[in-house]
Amino acid sequence: MEVTSRLDWHPQLSDPTGARNVKPRTLGKTMVIDKGLGLHALQDLMDTAADYIDLLKIGFGTSPLYKKSLLKTKIDLAKANNIVVYPGGTFLEVAIRQNAIDSFFDMVAYFGFNGIEVSDGTIEIDRNLRNELISRGKESDLTVFTEYGKKCWGSTIELEELIETVTIDMEQGADLVTIEGRESGKGVGIYDENGACKDKEIEQVLKGIPSPDVLMWEAPHKEQQVHLLTTLGTDIHLGNIAPQDIISLEALRRGLRSDTLLLGKTAAEPNEALN
Repeated sequence: MEVTSRLDWHPQLSDPTGARNVKPRTLGKTMVIDKGLGLHALQDLMDTAADYIDLLKIGFGTSPLYKKSLLKTKIDLAKANNIVVYPGGTFLEVAIRQNAIDSFFDMVAYFGFNGIEVSDGTIEIDRNLRNELISRGKESDLTVFTEYGKKCWGSTIELEELIETVTIDMEQGADLVTIEGRESGKGVGIYDENGACKDKEIEQVLKGIPSPDVLMWEAPHKEQQVHLLTTLGTDIHLGNIAPQDIISLEALRRGLRSDTLLLGKTAAEPNEALN
């Protein structure tokens, strides 16, 4: 007979910050970008890191490139682990450009996606259509993420436009607004050509919006994650995280890596802890 030990990690060892919440979380959400995971790879990811994944984005317009049975199985697996799974916003932009919005929503329902992303990273979408897409998503009982920012190299944040976009999107029912960072994390949005954060722009953004909790920051690189967590707090929402980086990011959030260790609470002086 298998004997299960009653021992468990001390809370100050598993989460030195003492601040990490379990799912379903309202703060500190992590979004994984899936750029082509097979079913076995996704199952492995669920086995090792499902507790630390809140959102799974089937990247770009890759959804129709899978066999239908495989895509549905992936979506069902994510949902079984209390994860919101949705197609990338670029795919909805494709649907708009191809005059196939109705078909897009039909297939979202058919496959069982429980979220969508409304973006205009590549094409221009007027305010009325953006509102209609957000409303249609909410009416379909979907979690709706919107995105601000262009994907082209050198694109920057227009502060007044961003504040207006965030305010109206939330009024229309959007659950979170993503700040564009692409999967490259360089030369776009809040990142310069080397991938470093533009702190002045971030500060201006946070001063202008109703609440920082409505934003999700795309941060594909460790240095960006560390910088944002240490400057904005461990409970910020982070997106475009590679599957292989989920455990590493969770360790950063909890103060279990040297980069964020000092964010954790100190229970006792080292010498005291030995006594």
